[in-house]
Amino acid sequence: MIQLPIILTDSDIDAELKKVDIKNILNTAFISLYNNEATQPSQTLTLFPGGRGDFITYLGVLATLGVFGAKLSPYITDGPKPLVTAWTILMSMKTGQPILLCDSARLTSERTAGTTALAVDRLAKKDSQILAVLGSGRLALAHLKHVATLRAWQEIRVFSPKLNDSPQRLKDFQAVAPKGVKVLVSSEARQAVGNADVVMLATSSGTPVIDVKDVKNGALITSISTNAPKAHEIDPKSLADLEVYCDYAPTTPMTAGEMVIAREAGLWSEESLKGDLPALCAGKVSVIHSERPIFFRSVGLGLEDVAIAYALYQAASGKSHVD
Repeated sequence: MIQLPIILTDSDIDAELKKVDIKNILNTAFISLYNNEATQPSQTLTLFPGGRGDFITYLGVLATLGVFGAKLSPYITDGPKPLVTAWTILMSMKTGQPILLCDSARLTSERTAGTTALAVDRLAKKDSQILAVLGSGRLALAHLKHVATLRAWQEIRVFSPKLNDSPQRLKDFQAVAPKGVKVLVSSEARQAVGNADVVMLATSSGTPVIDVKDVKNGALITSISTNAPKAHEIDPKSLADLEVYCDYAPTTPMTAGEMVIAREAGLWSEESLKGDLPALCAGKVSVIHSERPIFFRSVGLGLEDVAIAYALYQAASGKSHVD
């Protein structure tokens, strides 16, 4: 008999996420990738005819947990503003049957922020005290939530033009900040990143949002950006002045906008990468803080989606393994 998969909408996922240890499941996935117990193909971009948008396919196999799957993330430009959605299907390596189909909008935010948190935990200086967050949407808020307890933050700065239009957004940031730590609103990006120890870029911008020259030496910059073609949150030319890490070295340089642009212009090469998350999580990379800022770039991996979907499947089904 074919067993129908569990289907979860965005509203269903909220309750189940409270049962999920996102940091732990992502760490497991990256260690599995390092140990060749997982497969991470390159993401693929498929254009819609007539310039009406595109969709990205994220694939991953997590043999450690006996699952594989895919996330489809459309970028639809028919309306007055671009529409981005995402759905993930999780399948069993034992039966070949689908076991979970879920709306991935919330999961994408959580796995993206969770991946950034892994990078912050392994790349930021242990005595980091000043945190800057650029962006004020769901992704930015999730980023702050995931890194809130990773360092003894003394000051948190947030910059986004949209903060001035919505007092509630600031209240949301204050609610997830560590107790007793003030959240300060910066009037410009330069003010936010000045002498910050960690700068998290969590925007939907396709063009640079900061000048890395405003970031102090030894600080960590993390970047995600959107799925618009060749989107980037820093100037591609600045890669040569940074200690560069990424989520997965074999694929990210072929996808991350600033890396693609810099490589095509002959300004940077993936050979200069210092490491990626599989090696960092497996403890195989020694991080040395030099006189240059560290830059960590994630593009979103199918393996992250598969890992989070597996944890969500466990929470929703009450099962500890895949049948």
